[in-house]
Amino acid sequence: MKQILSRIFRIITVLFFLYIFFVSISLMSHAFKGFGSGFAERLITTTSNPFVGLFIGILATSIIQSSGTTTSMVVVFVASGVLSVRCAIPIIMGANIGTTVTCTLVALGHITRKEEFKRAFSGSIMHDLFNILTVIILFPIEMATHYLEKAGIFLASIFNNMGGAAITSPIKFIVKPAVNAIDDLLRNHLCVSNVALNIIILIIALALLFMSLYNISRVMRSLVMKKADIVFDKVIRKTAILAMFMGMLFTAIVRSSSITTSILVPLVAAGILQLEHSFPIVLGANVGTTITAMLAALTGNIAGITIAFVHLVFNLTGILIIYPLKRLRRIPIVVARFIAEKCTERRILAIIYVLGVFYALPVGLILLSRFFKK
Repeated sequence: MKQILSRIFRIITVLFFLYIFFVSISLMSHAFKGFGSGFAERLITTTSNPFVGLFIGILATSIIQSSGTTTSMVVVFVASGVLSVRCAIPIIMGANIGTTVTCTLVALGHITRKEEFKRAFSGSIMHDLFNILTVIILFPIEMATHYLEKAGIFLASIFNNMGGAAITSPIKFIVKPAVNAIDDLLRNHLCVSNVALNIIILIIALALLFMSLYNISRVMRSLVMKKADIVFDKVIRKTAILAMFMGMLFTAIVRSSSITTSILVPLVAAGILQLEHSFPIVLGANVGTTITAMLAALTGNIAGITIAFVHLVFNLTGILIIYPLKRLRRIPIVVARFIAEKCTERRILAIIYVLGVFYALPVGLILLSRFFKK
């Protein structure tokens, strides 16, 4: 009875800190949206250069921490005629890279524990590297052939006028009251500017993130480590397709690849899930994140539907090209381990990596393009 009660208590503890974890992710997104949603909108509509559009997609998504939000804005802009389908495609590609910033930030929550951090950081940047590799392969192909544009137009012509569909994320529904309560409490009791308020919210989100991650890793290790090998051996380790499907389905339900990949980070950090076995789940999450945007875009506007299908075809093509080829498939995993090893030796490099890849490099290239344009 003691063992049963202890297990029940640990399960409740994990669920509690998992809820805090989800609240911290939503708070972080809430703060970033407060900083930059308007900026992201202006940014997206300012260029017709495909190369610059790619980095705008990275920067806009890194700021608002949601590829769903970026792609939804792009769908609206294309549907309203502000953006052409051709100009929107590089932004969608960039959004796929920018969305990985959330799980990379989550990995930084393990930075004080060396071995955990090495596993966590490699698990998070593996997603970055796969999406970067996909863009490196498909961006020049798209510029030369416009196959994504053509595929999107073809699929949109089939599904046009089928009517839209809206799906509510249960995770967002559950955490929204807590996020709103924290936001209302701070707004009502602090007489500060909107920027200062968002900074405070971000600090609170990071504090909750660090606390929840520490406790989730600690409790889950003791709770499931013995039985996890059996589960993963029977399901994920033997069946990559099933693992992809699980990642796709869960992401479609929660409407966020960031949530799926961020959940994987503590599992990889704790040593419960190996890097190779989390990889198919990440690929499934890439596909799952496009499904709700695709359904939402089926409103009868052919241009908006086209962009939604472009996002889907882009992610499917990346998987079909990279995953079947063993040497190509190994690149994100091997490079992720190498970068994580170096960042564990000098942990400041991890922060430089996040700031450089997701913010400094896109900003620098966007500003450089404006300078040469003048």
